[in-house]
Amino acid sequence: MTTNGHQPGDREPLRADEWLAARHADRGPRSPFARGRGTNGNPPATQPPPPPVPTSEDHDPTSLPIFAGAWTSEDQPPGRTRSDFTLRPLVANPDDQPHASAATDYYDGADVGEVELDWELIAQYRAEISSRLTARLDKEGGRVTDEDREQMGLDVIEEFIKSEAETLVSTGRPPWSRQQENALKAALKAALFGLGRLQPLVEREDVENIIVIARGPECAVWLELVDGTLVEAAPVADSEDELREFLADLGSRQNRPFTEARPHLDLRLPGGARLAAGSWVMAYTSVVIRRHGMREVSMDEMVYDRKACGAVLADFLAACVRAGKSIVVSGVQGSGKTTWVRALCSCIPPWEMIGTFETEFELHLHELVDRHKIVHAWEHRPGSGEVGIDGRQAGEFSLEEAIHHSFRFNLARQIVGEVRGPEVWNMLKAMESGPGSISTTHARSAEHTIEKLVSCAMEKGPQVTRELAISKLAAAIDIVMYLRSEVVPAQDQAGDGTFRKQRWVEEVLVVQPSIDAARGYATTPIFAPNQLGQAVATGKLDNFLAQELARHGFALEAYKAESVANEGADPGMAIS
Repeated sequence: MTTNGHQPGDREPLRADEWLAARHADRGPRSPFARGRGTNGNPPATQPPPPPVPTSEDHDPTSLPIFAGAWTSEDQPPGRTRSDFTLRPLVANPDDQPHASAATDYYDGADVGEVELDWELIAQYRAEISSRLTARLDKEGGRVTDEDREQMGLDVIEEFIKSEAETLVSTGRPPWSRQQENALKAALKAALFGLGRLQPLVEREDVENIIVIARGPECAVWLELVDGTLVEAAPVADSEDELREFLADLGSRQNRPFTEARPHLDLRLPGGARLAAGSWVMAYTSVVIRRHGMREVSMDEMVYDRKACGAVLADFLAACVRAGKSIVVSGVQGSGKTTWVRALCSCIPPWEMIGTFETEFELHLHELVDRHKIVHAWEHRPGSGEVGIDGRQAGEFSLEEAIHHSFRFNLARQIVGEVRGPEVWNMLKAMESGPGSISTTHARSAEHTIEKLVSCAMEKGPQVTRELAISKLAAAIDIVMYLRSEVVPAQDQAGDGTFRKQRWVEEVLVVQPSIDAARGYATTPIFAPNQLGQAVATGKLDNFLAQELARHGFALEAYKAESVANEGADPGMAIS
């Protein structure tokens, strides 16, 4: 007599849970998310010994496909074809995965918390998803908008994750949690359409600058926060080569190559951040991303929140903007020049029509529609392909062309962003064509600003003499304001290695042509640094300029009182 196909005395058939426990008993501790791999992500050297099975398979639940081991290429059954991609641990021990980084909440508001991701696996997944998306786009045919392409990509990601999740369950392993699944989707979306591992850093509201330096297998990341604090962050690449590949892919999206032949890269990233990168001609691959967090900044914020200047100086600068004075904001790198231009532009009456001219959009005045009603924004476009007989690449659009084009737009002000070289002539054309232009440049001091601009003007060619450059600049520029910055140890956390950057206005000069001066121009310090290095009134304001600014709201009495308090008053200055 038999019972369920077994002879009396035989042991009872194993239950499914007992069979699974026996099968995995000798595998040791490992991630529940690993399939067909050892703890280090590599295939095991040998297959685990098969568990004992009953002699009859007629009613043996372990004979079902759900309990079968991984098929080999020789005995794979017909039916569904499994993906070549296998899931390695998404939640990793930081000690085992030194290059893992935290995914944060940036996938359509999904709750991902802090989940450690294997970015090598993400790269493999991205390649597979990109291949599927390309095939789908080819099948669609015709012209597909960027929005449609991104939506199709998100659909492919959803399908891919669903397929992998089903594979987890079908092989008897625990499914992903909602946080893990959302983190994986977020990482794949960033890798496919965004900035990959840089994405969460770029979206942090408290970050102003992201500095990346890759040396061979090392990748150091520093964050400069909006309050000036410098902190170290997790790597955004596992090697210098990986970072180069990422930058090349990023540049290709905007038709800006990044190769040994073109070893520098300048980009405006989605969201408005500015990226500058260099490699091959530098000791290491270096990247700096400037986030423009303070776009809608006012003069009051510069005075009371950022402590960048005093109230009298802010009043003076606002009156200069309203009076249509041409202003150059100078300082060293990272001293806050662009932020100050935005603050100065906040004083422009909202009915004035503005034109901005930049190599990459940084001012973003055209986005502040509540403050500036009409803004026409031009951006330089680099060329590509062969160089024409005029020495320019096909498709190039220069700032010089933009300014020439802008004279048909009925502009009240033309604002040229940053001056680093021969584009100073674009600034001069804007200043000579209308009132109230504002620009920035790099200089080591207020007095040196004009000399720096003279050097930039002479880069245009031998036809530009020093005398010509000085006469043009002295006639066009009315005001030079110089910014100072300093990195100091954080006072509230002394000794822990953190630093903070302090920024303030150090000096303000009035520029005038001068026949008698040996330099060809004269400068007068209207605000000069006190013992703390902060700009305060000197009392040297010319009477004619004082009266003109008074008509535009400048409080002359406050200026004189501050100059007297700092023992710098000019007794002959007329105040009315």
